[in-house]
Amino acid sequence: MDTVYLILENGMAFSGHPIGAWKEECAGYETLGELVFTTGMTGYLETLTDPSYAGQIIMQTFPMIGNYGVIPEDFEGDCHAAGYVVRELCPAPSNFRSRGTLDDFLKERGIPGICGVDTRALTRLIREQGVMNACLCRSIPADLAPVRDYAVRHVVARVSTKERRFFAPDHPADGAPLHVALLDYGAKRNIIRSLTSRGCAVTLLPHDTAAEEILALNPDGLMLSNGPGDPAENLFEVEQLRRLVGKLPIFGICLGHQLCALAMGGRTYKLKYGHRGANQPVTDGLRTWITTQNHGYAVESDSMRGIAKLSFFNANDRSCEGLDYPGKRCFTVQFHPEACAGPHDTAFLFDRFLRMMRGEEE
Repeated sequence: MDTVYLILENGMAFSGHPIGAWKEECAGYETLGELVFTTGMTGYLETLTDPSYAGQIIMQTFPMIGNYGVIPEDFEGDCHAAGYVVRELCPAPSNFRSRGTLDDFLKERGIPGICGVDTRALTRLIREQGVMNACLCRSIPADLAPVRDYAVRHVVARVSTKERRFFAPDHPADGAPLHVALLDYGAKRNIIRSLTSRGCAVTLLPHDTAAEEILALNPDGLMLSNGPGDPAENLFEVEQLRRLVGKLPIFGICLGHQLCALAMGGRTYKLKYGHRGANQPVTDGLRTWITTQNHGYAVESDSMRGIAKLSFFNANDRSCEGLDYPGKRCFTVQFHPEACAGPHDTAFLFDRFLRMMRGEEE
């Protein structure tokens, strides 16, 4: 098999074998991205199709990936990853639902990857030194300046829907169904399913929809989705939320949580290596839940004093995982209560949102 390389911005090189889409001849960089690791033992399809990974090279810490193949019904969106890194790629999946191999999935979407890499060593390196940029290439380049200069920028516009879309409730409700406006910063499909399965109608909106347009829809509530990149660069989106908080019930997830905090006067910062995987513990101080997460930024808890109440924090590093805004009918969380493939410990938050829309909870 051919030898290819994963090169870190600090010059460290890891050799492996190509998987996915590689050009026949490529003298330079096959791809550039921010190298991040995710600790999920399952759910690689949901990971690869999560728009929040736009511009990043995803590394799976679990040693074998692809063993249950490719299942289109499990996709959470389109694949926007810059690259893919695994220890071992299964060439012959075994699953009655499978429709192909993960290698073919990557080839069809133009995503280059590498296998045979010591992902354990790489993960320890990132945990100790922090997240860093990387490139995939056929030969070790002499100039790493483009790798060091790379940044994930302006990705929300790339992954958001370009037009308004409507989703009907899965089952009839007693009376008119609750209508949720969902701002798409990179929304995972299971956010929509989590709402429609509870009898809600959902209107999916582009990320740059103005506050006045949202209010003109007269929705019962507003959902803020997950998404990629640095929250602080989304100035227009933050300004629209500033005009919306307090006007209608709001529930935010991940990037939506961060943008809402910025809109209310808070601050965000970049984590050393982020939280990515399906085994992240969050607590309210009394009870702990296991959650799925995928983010490299967090809300600065101290910046929210006097603005919001800290509802959840990370049990490992005590970073902000949830905020309640008293008197404004608004709450947000950093983790994913809609997580597919799971866990589903915090799915009750969607029920809280429904109660808020019905006026049963402030």
